[in-house]
Amino acid sequence: MKSTLLLLALCATAQAAPPPSFFRALHIVETSGRTGAILGDGGKALGPLQIHKAYHADARIGGDYARCADLDYSRRVVSAYLQRYAPAAWAAGDVVTLARVHNGGPRGASKPATVAYGDKVARLTK
Repeated sequence: MKSTLLLLALCATAQAAPPPSFFRALHIVETSGRTGAILGDGGKALGPLQIHKAYHADARIGGDYARCADLDYSRRVVSAYLQRYAPAAWAAGDVVTLARVHNGGPRGASKPATVAYGDKVARLTK
């Protein structure tokens, strides 16, 4: 019985996610809430959440990179990427770590250059 409850708790945690305000905060930080085919980072990032081609490929959701211009599709890409590279932070709803990984790649949470970005997203998530 105890092992069944533990298994159920683990399954429920694996399905947890950051609050919806996390995605709104990313959107504000990345593009001031604009939508569409916004190019950033010298033309290397696309859309409301500023997704790079390698990030899109790493998310492994399929679909054409050009779809990153759509906010809903971009959210799906970011969700898949963060669940792949920061599953514990995803399950815990750790918006600072998730923001830092979004900004700095798979090891972004350990990069000093992503601290201010993570803090800014966290402030806007509240």
